[in-house]
Amino acid sequence: MTQANTLPSRPSTQPLIAIIAGEASGDILGAGLIRSLRKRYPNARFIGIGGDEMIAEGFHSLVPMERLSVMGLVEVLGRIRELFRIRGRLYEYFFANRPDVVIGIDSPDFTLAIERRCREAGIPSVHYVSPSVWAWRQKRIFKIAKSVDLMLTLFPFEARFYEEHHVPVAFVGHPLADRIAMEPDTLAARKDLGLAPDKPVLAVLPGSRGGEVERLGTLFLQTSLWLQSRKPDLQLVIPCVNREREKQVQALVDALDVKLPVTLVRGRSREVMAASDVVLLASGTATLEAMLLKKPMVVGYRLSNLSYKLLSKLVKVPWVALPNLLARKSLVPELLQDDATPEALGAAVLERLDNEQERERLKRAFTELHETLRQGADEKAAQAITQLLEARS
Repeated sequence: MTQANTLPSRPSTQPLIAIIAGEASGDILGAGLIRSLRKRYPNARFIGIGGDEMIAEGFHSLVPMERLSVMGLVEVLGRIRELFRIRGRLYEYFFANRPDVVIGIDSPDFTLAIERRCREAGIPSVHYVSPSVWAWRQKRIFKIAKSVDLMLTLFPFEARFYEEHHVPVAFVGHPLADRIAMEPDTLAARKDLGLAPDKPVLAVLPGSRGGEVERLGTLFLQTSLWLQSRKPDLQLVIPCVNREREKQVQALVDALDVKLPVTLVRGRSREVMAASDVVLLASGTATLEAMLLKKPMVVGYRLSNLSYKLLSKLVKVPWVALPNLLARKSLVPELLQDDATPEALGAAVLERLDNEQERERLKRAFTELHETLRQGADEKAAQAITQLLEARS
């Protein structure tokens, strides 16, 4: 069936805006985007797939968002038919109702294909949150270029990559940088967590997924033992994303040969990091939060030897931690694979616990990066989308 390449005749002040978010983080981004777009288009209608945050802003979700929240290859294969059915339902709705723009938020394996079909049908498409195409599988940029009229990035180095490949892009900043205060209240966080205000605190974050905790949990606990033997007053706190992770971490603590006094906290990872002097953590978004909280950190990570060898050949960037990628230099130590030993990780943490001058240097560097990312992401994203709509009207 051939689709006309013209948009529906509806008043430009009453656009139909389609948004597809597949995860909780995308739901939060989508809700902020809706609020900012509604300032410009009070009579706009918002449809697609979203969660409770977006629905609270007046969004109509055609399918419950949790039907897209699938992680892991096996889990995706088990749900592949349903995911194709959902995609087909979106095509049917979009081609029948012709929204003024389709916005995919993250979840690129699901959303980019929809964006491309819509774009080919004459419906402008936007992708919000870049895939890590700048880091590995860089040839995906050619598929992305055919799929989107506009890419919205959270980080400036991502925007530079798209500009180099002549893909329309807008750097909008990171919503976390807007939400996290420039000066964290460390004493208040310690009080809320029941920690002694005058003793050093190490936040230990071995990851939020079971596989990560399995690979890194014992390593980080052994590092904690190494540190506590040298700093007996060190307070160790591990935030666990849910009850399952809490039970998993507790089992690892119980399996240690030596008793380790450690406080497990369910959730509240940002509060735990705010309370800390140093953070020991896996690579990932947590490194960004630690940076925005101005906390010195040590990054440790291990994969299976085969996975590490394959990724080492594919990855095109020299660092894995976001503070280093943002600064384009090594601000925080990254100890990966065989380099990630309890002694090496512990020595790096100890140096940052004891070196006040280094902590101040990092605080200044992290403050500069925070200011770079604090762009008012919701408003900047809405403005870029508004400009696209106006150019097409």
